[in-house]
Amino acid sequence: MNKENGLLEPSERIDDLLTHDLRIIQSDEVFSFSMDAVLLARFAGIPSKGKIMDLCTGNGVIPLLLSTRTKAQIEGIEIQPRLAGMAKRSVIMNELQEKIMIREGDLRELYKETGYGVYDAVTVNPPYMPLNGSDIKLNRHQAIARHEISCTLEEVIESCYRLVKPGGKINMVHKPQRLGDIMALMRQYRLEPKRLRFVHPRAHLEANMVLIEAIRDGKPEVRLLPPLIVYDDNNRYCPEIMKIYYGSEEGEV
Repeated sequence: MNKENGLLEPSERIDDLLTHDLRIIQSDEVFSFSMDAVLLARFAGIPSKGKIMDLCTGNGVIPLLLSTRTKAQIEGIEIQPRLAGMAKRSVIMNELQEKIMIREGDLRELYKETGYGVYDAVTVNPPYMPLNGSDIKLNRHQAIARHEISCTLEEVIESCYRLVKPGGKINMVHKPQRLGDIMALMRQYRLEPKRLRFVHPRAHLEANMVLIEAIRDGKPEVRLLPPLIVYDDNNRYCPEIMKIYYGSEEGEV
């Protein structure tokens, strides 16, 4: 293992999360976090205390970022052993063992261990791409992160329903192309969509991400928030993205 903190395996590196002196272990050999995870961690409606579960946690970036916004106990679950191991070591590196716990396992089976309806909030950045029979030109780690190999969209949403308390919040980031399926499945599993925000790479381009918040057993009423634009005409981050990445203020995305 690398001498730095005794926490790095070969091919791994430590990256700065640019907030609260947090750092994270990453590797080019597996799926690294991207902007969608950062935006979800800021968008998510989370309690000031209680219990939060992050599904498809990957290398643990969302639990790490959520830890700056709440005193709640945060858990993450990841099916890939290597990513789960990286997440666990990142928690240790940031000395957050008392606040964050990472599980290695299948989100579809998690309720059997935790019980039903035990979390005040659930976040999830799931695989975006359904399997369509075509060849997947990615390594196994990246393929599982991007394609519905280990869980389908319906299985993710059903797991959210099983895990969250009545009145608890579900927050998800996904592709706008799947929004019809997401809304239909959420309502099928009694998760009422309440807030939507589309993310556009530039003001004149169509959205490439959507942030969704739902409440279990909530009343039908959805708010469409103003669009979030990533880049301005000079190819620089827009002020709100700069604030999310580099600013200290917290609030709704």
